Amino acid sequence: MTPGLLATTLRALVTPRRLVPILVVCVPLVIAQARFTPNALAVGIAILMCFAFVLVGPLAWRMLFPGGGDVDMPVLRLAAYALAGIGTMGFVGYIVPRALGVGITFLTAMESLFVTTALFLAGGWGLGRDIDMEKTLGHERARAQALEREAERAQLLAMRSHLDPHFLFNTLNAIAEWCREDGAVAERATLQLSDMLRAVLAGVKAASWPLERELALIETLFSLHLIRDPELFTLVRDLPSPLPDIEVPPMLLLPIAENAVKHGPAAGHRGEIRVTVGVAPGASEQVRVCIESPGRYRGPREGGEGLPMVEKRLRLAYDGRARWAVRAEGDRTVAEILLPRDARVPEVST
Repeated sequence: MTPGLLATTLRALVTPRRLVPILVVCVPLVIAQARFTPNALAVGIAILMCFAFVLVGPLAWRMLFPGGGDVDMPVLRLAAYALAGIGTMGFVGYIVPRALGVGITFLTAMESLFVTTALFLAGGWGLGRDIDMEKTLGHERARAQALEREAERAQLLAMRSHLDPHFLFNTLNAIAEWCREDGAVAERATLQLSDMLRAVLAGVKAASWPLERELALIETLFSLHLIRDPELFTLVRDLPSPLPDIEVPPMLLLPIAENAVKHGPAAGHRGEIRVTVGVAPGASEQVRVCIESPGRYRGPREGGEGLPMVEKRLRLAYDGRARWAVRAEGDRTVAEILLPRDARVPEVST
C-alpha cells in the first residue's frame, strides 16, 4: 500500500457526505455494545471493529481494484477481498477479545461476527468504489474543463484575427479608383491600410497590448473611412493625458468601431463619432471606454457577430470582471466597456 493511497482514503472518508453516514452506522453499534456488554474493553473492541471496516475495508478494495474494479481476473481479486474481510473481522472480533480476556460480547458473538463481516465487505466495497469513482470523475471533469478552455482559447485566437472583409474589399476597390484619379490619396490610403493590417497581424500573435495601441488601431480604421468619404462623419476624441496604463486584448474595440461606422454614418445617420476614455464613475479601479455613434440602437441584429464576439472575448479575457453594454441614448448608440485596471489577460497559444 502506498502512502498516497492511505492519505487520499483518509481525506475522502472525513468529508461530510461520507463521514455522516459512517457515524450513523458506527455510533449505534458502539452504543449497543456498551449497553449489552458494559465493559470498557468491550467498547474499545467495538470502536476497533468500526475502524476496521470503515478504513481497512475501503483500503483493501482500492488496493485490489485500482480504478474502481475494472481489472483482469476479478474473481481472484474478489476472493482475496473476501478473505481480507473475514481475516480482519476474525482477528478484531474473535482473537483480540479472547486475548484481552473480555470473552464474548454483543458484537463478537458468532452471529454478530457474520453481520460485522458483511458490514466490512459491503462498506469497504461501497466506500472504496465511491472514492475511486469520485477521483475518476474529478479527473474527467478537470480534463473536460481543460479541453473546454482550450476550445475557448482557440475561438479567442480566431476572434483576434477578425476584420470586416467587406470593409477591406471596399477600401481596396476605392484605392484602385484613387490610383487613376488621385495618386496622393491612394498612396495615403495604402499606407494607412498597410499600417492597420500590420497591427492586426501583430495583434493575432499577442496576448495583450496597451490600450493606447488599441485606440490607435481603431483611429486608423476611422481615418480610412474618412479618406474614402471626408464628409461621412466627424471623429471626436475625449481622451485623458496620459492614457490609463492598462493592457487589453488586441482588436477588442475593432468590431465596435466597425459597427459604429457601418450602422451609423454608412447607413445614412450622419453626425459625430465620439471615442471617450476615462475612469468609471464611482469605480476608480475600472477604466471606461466608450464609443458613441449616430443612429439609434435597435437591439441585436440577426446574424450579427461583432457584439457577441466582444462579449465573449471579455468573458474569456477577464473571467467576468469586465462589463460590456450597448444601448440607445436618444438618436445615438452608446457602446461602453468597463475594464479592470489590475487584470492580466491570459496567454493564448498561436
